[in-house]
Amino acid sequence: MLRSYSVALQEGRADDAYRMLSEEARRGISLEAFRRMVKDNPAEVQEIARALARPTATPVVTATVTSSNGQELQLVLENGRWKVEATAIDLYAQDTPRHAIQGFIRAVERKRYDIVLKYVPDSHKEGLDAAKLKAAWEGNDKDEIQQVIAGLKQALPSSSPEETGDRATMAYGDRTIQLVRERGLWKIEDFD
Repeated sequence: MLRSYSVALQEGRADDAYRMLSEEARRGISLEAFRRMVKDNPAEVQEIARALARPTATPVVTATVTSSNGQELQLVLENGRWKVEATAIDLYAQDTPRHAIQGFIRAVERKRYDIVLKYVPDSHKEGLDAAKLKAAWEGNDKDEIQQVIAGLKQALPSSSPEETGDRATMAYGDRTIQLVRERGLWKIEDFD
């Protein structure tokens, strides 16, 4: 499939290449816009086609299964069989903004304030501990935290965090969650 797509691009057969795009990709660009892109950017399209045609390592085929509540399970195809990806065993992953939001929700729902602290940026941690989070989030701030968690859970199945370098944001309802990456781990900076 990849080779066929590459050849179609190299030969300028935009319609054939377009038919090889996923449904999601086709929703993002019309056939007319795709044709124009291929026609108006011949050098870039040829470079992409050449890059796709170059021999590479064995491709890694993955899939993401998303439940109705927004939980994701990553799968990888190995020797013709689907296997659960390693990230599925880390309930509190911070490798991507989406995983960080999911792990944060899980930690709050399970009242694992020791884990919630993992999602707090270093600049916000001074004087903060699990007991203080518990007191606030099960006390005066309980209703607000419940609204945040409900909003995030509702938004996750259809929303994706937008990354810009070491920062990411995602809208949920009329609010926005902001994340920051510190030492390779995504943390929740604010959920205003």
